Amino acid sequence: MTRPLRGAIVGYGFIAGRGHAPTYAKHMGNGRAVEITAIADICEARRQAAHEMFPLARVYPNHASLLAAEAGELDFLDIATPPVDHAEIARAALGRGLHVLCEKPMATTAEDARAMLKHAREARRVIFPCHNYKHAPVVKVVRSILNEGVIGPVHLVTMQTFRNTHAKGVEEWRPDWRRERALSGGGIAMDHGSHTFYLAFDWMAAYPTTLTAHSSTTNGHDTEDVFGCTLTFPTGVVSAHLSWTAGVRKVMYTLHGNKGAIRVEDEDVELAVLEAGPGVVEPGSPGQWRFEHRVARSDWMDASHTGWFGSLFDEFRGAIARSEYVGKDAMEACLCIELIERAYRSAAEGSRLVDLLDGSIDRPARLRVPRPLLGPGREAEDLA
Repeated sequence: MTRPLRGAIVGYGFIAGRGHAPTYAKHMGNGRAVEITAIADICEARRQAAHEMFPLARVYPNHASLLAAEAGELDFLDIATPPVDHAEIARAALGRGLHVLCEKPMATTAEDARAMLKHAREARRVIFPCHNYKHAPVVKVVRSILNEGVIGPVHLVTMQTFRNTHAKGVEEWRPDWRRERALSGGGIAMDHGSHTFYLAFDWMAAYPTTLTAHSSTTNGHDTEDVFGCTLTFPTGVVSAHLSWTAGVRKVMYTLHGNKGAIRVEDEDVELAVLEAGPGVVEPGSPGQWRFEHRVARSDWMDASHTGWFGSLFDEFRGAIARSEYVGKDAMEACLCIELIERAYRSAAEGSRLVDLLDGSIDRPARLRVPRPLLGPGREAEDLA
């Protein structure tokens, strides 16, 4: 497509105004990649903020009036409302023949997520999730290290996401909506679970077979603020802990292979590689490690993650160009919702172990394992 993609935004809150809008504004005009021609928000003050950022865009009080007036002139809709509205708005956009870029979580129920993917296939339009952690510079560094194969296949991952509060919305409209299940669909598991799971899929080069989870809630809220789970994969184990009650804002990840490990703390990356030498003849033997330190500026303190959105939007544009209506990212987004739903069930039932291979969960049919992760002498393979 030689002309710019013509898009509209529904939901002009914090993530749209601070995360998406600056990238759109940077790439608008002068024959560039995108034009934002319409915006909808139910809050008058946010509509005014949208007008100030995009003075040439037409502004509407809801998605229905926007689509009724604008759909014939649009290529895509960017959905950035609270999660409970994602499925309804996506259905309306797909029904009007538009591609859909949707903030995470893609939906709040597995049934809705599956229906969104089915509708996109039938409409022959792209549905694409905003899985922005994949585009964090520090996560790209981790992927480059894994591609080198220096730590061997990953068999153990720990993932800790610490927040001292829930992410706040805009002051003009319900800044604490993430603590309202009727709007959010859940607490920190719904808010951060997708990030945790899609990174785990990538690092483990597989999809999980069982899970067990636990959660807790404080101060009378109806959404959880502490969540933990353990996932087993054909390739190993992932343990995750998410909290809105921590004393610091931080992410801490570790990835372990049979030849070394990677430790991530915000934008700092430590690579440990087991060095062969006298008395060290096999990976996994006690011995000496060589440590390397790298820094990948990722602005973790900026909750809008605006610096990552351009890379994500490029992938969305690529999916449109390839007519990849329901690609791997979309299928994994649906699987994330399945896992969140199953995790809530496990937590409610005393951390019961949940079988994920009972045939009731949709998942991408095959996940290609990059050759460098397989180790010497092994052929590339597919893992279900």
